[in-house]
Amino acid sequence: MHQMTFPAADEQDTERLAERIAAYCRPGTVIALDGDLGAGKTRLTQAIARSLGVPGHVSSPTFTIIKEYEGRELPLYHMDVYRISEDEAAELGLEEYFEGGGVTIVEWASLIESLMPSERLEIYIEVTGERSRLFRLTGIGEPYESWLREWSA
Repeated sequence: MHQMTFPAADEQDTERLAERIAAYCRPGTVIALDGDLGAGKTRLTQAIARSLGVPGHVSSPTFTIIKEYEGRELPLYHMDVYRISEDEAAELGLEEYFEGGGVTIVEWASLIESLMPSERLEIYIEVTGERSRLFRLTGIGEPYESWLREWSA
C-alpha cells in the first residue's frame, strides 16, 4: 500500500489530477471515491471522464446506480452506491465491471468495502475551503502502488 496527498487549490488543480489519473488508466482500472456530500466525487469523475475522451455530460448515477460511457479508448463505468445496501450491490454483479475492459469509478466505495477488488486506487476527498480540496490517494496493490510512487517522485 502506498499513499500520497494532492492539494487542489481550485478546479484547475482537480483537472490536473484527473488528467494524471486518466493517463495511467488501463482496462480493469478501479477507482474508489469517498468523501463528504459535496466534496467533489462526481466533479473528479467528470474530469477523469473528459480526460478519457468521454463525450457529453457525465452526471451522478445516484438513482440509476451505474452509468456506462464510451471513451476514446476505454469505456467508463460510473457507479454511485450511496443509496443501496451491500446485499443489493452484490446482486448487481459489480465484479463483472471491475474485471471488464474499462475504467470503473465507484462513489461511496467504502459502503461496499467487502465487494471492492483487492487492488484499486482509493481517493478520499476532503473539503479544505470554498474551492480547495485535499485528495488523499491510496494505492492498494499493483499497478496502483507504482502509480503513486511515480507521482510522488
